[in-house]
Amino acid sequence: MNIKYTTKTENELIKTKVHFTDNNLINPTNPISVNLIGAGGTGSQVLTTLARMNHALTELNHAGLSVRLWDDDVVTVANLGRQLFAESELELYKSAALINRINRFFGTDWKAEIQKFEKDDLGRLKSNMKSEIYISCVDSVKSRFEIAEILNELKIDKGYYRNQCKYWIDFGNSQCTGQVLLSTIGNIKQPNSEKYETVENLPFITDEFGELLKISEAEDKTPSCSLAEALEKQDLFINSSLAQMGISLFWSLFRNGLTENRGFFLNLKNFQSQPIKL
Repeated sequence: MNIKYTTKTENELIKTKVHFTDNNLINPTNPISVNLIGAGGTGSQVLTTLARMNHALTELNHAGLSVRLWDDDVVTVANLGRQLFAESELELYKSAALINRINRFFGTDWKAEIQKFEKDDLGRLKSNMKSEIYISCVDSVKSRFEIAEILNELKIDKGYYRNQCKYWIDFGNSQCTGQVLLSTIGNIKQPNSEKYETVENLPFITDEFGELLKISEAEDKTPSCSLAEALEKQDLFINSSLAQMGISLFWSLFRNGLTENRGFFLNLKNFQSQPIKL
């Protein structure tokens, strides 16, 4: 008798890597707390997408989002057009102007912090820094490392259960290119799965690409005096494009309960995007 043996192919043995969303975000009792850091070109656009996402979530019987926007900058003439500000808002604090507008339009009760997301003068963490989600839209490598340092300290504190830090989403861009990266703040417990290879830890951008960030940074700190001058540094639609795609990644964590991607690279000059797989 001839006996035939079958073996699995190499492709059948390879499981797709996925990250399952923390269950407390999918079925929360209270709104998910979000710290949005930066209210400039990208941050102003991200806030609007978060408000739309919050409305959709509540319509789906989810508790929604509770956002706190951090920025100590004021609206200038150079901000008009590229950032979501009107001429009537000149000289107002960006965070206050945006939050007041969102609250009036969507009926939310979100908060503005007219200060930088940083430790106090004594090097201590501020009480309102704790949240479940952190979204950074900052324009310097130094700010990213400061945020990472704060998050590393916050994740050590396990005493306050409801607002345990879970995810950090970082937005960054140059004139025509940009990237969004999703990180976990510590490990997110994953369910057992025979179908997927689960990933419980997604590294910080500062840990994975820290040296590259330092080398590639060529930051011009001279403020732009006009929209034309600002457009020499950042294209008109790079911020809004990143905001839509980045919050779409965030949205998928809630709608799908898992993700195969932890971010993407975007190039508006040649209209190409590249996902960053787990």
